[in-house]
Amino acid sequence: MARTDEATTLGYEQARDELIEVVRRLEAGGTSLEDSLALWERGEELAKVCRRWLEGARARLDASLADDEDTAPGAGKGAGEDTGTNEA
Repeated sequence: MARTDEATTLGYEQARDELIEVVRRLEAGGTSLEDSLALWERGEELAKVCRRWLEGARARLDASLADDEDTAPGAGKGAGEDTGTNEA
């Protein structure tokens, strides 16, 4: 199925923009049940693409933050953190 292959190669912004259009068309109504179901299925595919991109971005950020914590001088839990308490 070409559409599934296409959806897996879409960039995040492309998939998001197409998903917005699909939602707009569904909300506007006026389409047949068959067309509405096809739009819904396309929207599900696009939502999965967006979710994969976002999960990948989160994993990269987490990995980068973990690397930064491992390489920062004095890196350790609580090192240099303000606890927010005023002990005077």
